[in-house]
Amino acid sequence: MAEELKLNESQRRTLTEFKLRIADVMKTDHDDFYLIKWLKARSFHLANAEKMYRDSLAYKEKMKVDTMATTYTIPKVLKEYFPGGYCGYDKDGAPLVIELFGRYDMKGLMLSTRRSDLEKLKLFQCEMVIEECKRQSERLGKRVDGTSVIFDMENAGAKTLWRPGLEMYLHLIKVLEDNYPEMAKRLIVVNAPAIFPFMYRFVRPLLSEDMKRKMFVLGSNYKTELLKFIDEDQLPAYLGGTLTDPDGNPRCTTMIRQGGPVPQSFYLTENLMNEAMSTAVVANGESLKLDFKVEKPCTMLRWEFRTEDYDIGFGVNLVSEAGERREIVPSKKYNSHLVTEDDSIICSTLGTYSVIFDNSSSWTKSKKVFYLIELLYADDQIRGEVEAFRDVTQF
Repeated sequence: MAEELKLNESQRRTLTEFKLRIADVMKTDHDDFYLIKWLKARSFHLANAEKMYRDSLAYKEKMKVDTMATTYTIPKVLKEYFPGGYCGYDKDGAPLVIELFGRYDMKGLMLSTRRSDLEKLKLFQCEMVIEECKRQSERLGKRVDGTSVIFDMENAGAKTLWRPGLEMYLHLIKVLEDNYPEMAKRLIVVNAPAIFPFMYRFVRPLLSEDMKRKMFVLGSNYKTELLKFIDEDQLPAYLGGTLTDPDGNPRCTTMIRQGGPVPQSFYLTENLMNEAMSTAVVANGESLKLDFKVEKPCTMLRWEFRTEDYDIGFGVNLVSEAGERREIVPSKKYNSHLVTEDDSIICSTLGTYSVIFDNSSSWTKSKKVFYLIELLYADDQIRGEVEAFRDVTQF
């Protein structure tokens, strides 16, 4: 099963120097194929790669990663509602990972667990992938290293941009990138929504240049494209293959957790929902107006709000740069004391967008509002990179 690592002379010298630098802590099973990943993740910058390697060893020791396989128990809420899983293999024999991004209820998960619970689950999953790659290598008589990831964004919308949830998801990505570099041999995005460029803008700083080259965004013909590198009996039927559960379920729910809303019976606290929000009291008979100046086309205006005890009116108006005034989101009352309201619009016209909380119809009760309102944009460079991911000729 001996294979040659393909490196140029400069890369070989850097690898040799890297091994000398980490000789005091390097594990015996960390071969050249493994070590080169740390250099790639830091663009062959020796000092940065060494720091990354040493930091990872310390972090994994702290999290007791070496004994996770026998000691770790997945919390019930994560076992049932943390979406995604592993099923089948690609044509090279690498494990196939299905990430159901649109089925995350990050708010529910964060209200039901601790940060360390989410980190441990991701670490555990990665360790299980490593073990599976070792077994596949033995079965196939060749080195199997890494995974093929299908990133399914069906149902991903404005709720996905909830800032605390998005920040937690990005934190988990960083944990993986910092401790399991180059684990994904390719990342295929399917069912990408119109807001994908806005999401990519947040993730982009965490991705190495090498990882960006492995990323593809498929269009409506994704089922045909997926079969180019996955045999149909290894691909879930809902994605265009023939793999199903024993009962014929095309979503393979026995292998892939489907996620979805987390029942409130799992919640540990409600404070998180308010901590990330600004607070205001709208006096009886009054309104609160918040202005946001949009200076770039195709900017997203996103909002999320809840009230304490009572409903409130909400709407969005625009004063364009030309001085035109118009209603963008008609004002109406929302029962935001019962459920958190959230939505977004794409601002195609430049100007000042006024978000209005209207309590003018209430003559006796003031309303306490918790809100998060932000402008998100994807510049030409971001959009250009996203378009480049649609080039499937590099599959």
